[in-house]
Amino acid sequence: MSAELEAKFTAAAEAATRLSKRPDNETMLQLYALYKQATVGDVSGKRPGGFDFVGQAKYDAWAKLKGVSRDAAMHQYIDLVDRLK
Repeated sequence: MSAELEAKFTAAAEAATRLSKRPDNETMLQLYALYKQATVGDVSGKRPGGFDFVGQAKYDAWAKLKGVSRDAAMHQYIDLVDRLK
């Protein structure tokens, strides 16, 4: 992973917190999942159960990215934030 990509990713993460309008829930889940994949890697642990619908949605969105490389997740995250600006 290049320092340049890392810097762009960090800048995009910062920009995502300052968007002029909050993205819809589906886009928020995408941002969350790409960020987690880029920073942590593949999802681990058990899927939340019961009435934790938000936790389940986040887990499922992240699980869909299983196998995506950190660099690829960073690129996708940066592209998504750029489209939302």
